[in-house]
Amino acid sequence: MRLRRTLLGLSQEKLGELIGLTFQQVQKYERGANRISCSRLFDLSRSLEVPISYFFDDMPEETKGLSPVQMVREPPKEEPPAAEADPRLRRETLELVRNYYSIVDPDVRRRIYDLAKALSDRGGEEE
Repeated sequence: MRLRRTLLGLSQEKLGELIGLTFQQVQKYERGANRISCSRLFDLSRSLEVPISYFFDDMPEETKGLSPVQMVREPPKEEPPAAEADPRLRRETLELVRNYYSIVDPDVRRRIYDLAKALSDRGGEEE
């Protein structure tokens, strides 16, 4: 939820306004302190312009096979990496991606991509 909100350039307050909540409630959802109901998930998917399945795309296969009851009874085997530990989830990364895609000229965008690739340690790798 936080990833998509940030990519769209929405604050927690703005997202809260879109779905009729306070920014504190959005904050609790993003931290996982509160569960998100089905109807709220529907509202979020519409406000964040993604299908509901977006929120489940990265779910591990072993979790997909568990019922909600089993998920509550069985503690997770491994702690998921904290957002701060994963550079893809840092605010800086999300803002960089959002700004990169706001560059209108495709030639300029490609040159910036080439520059970033050349400066990185992974400059020679192809994706």
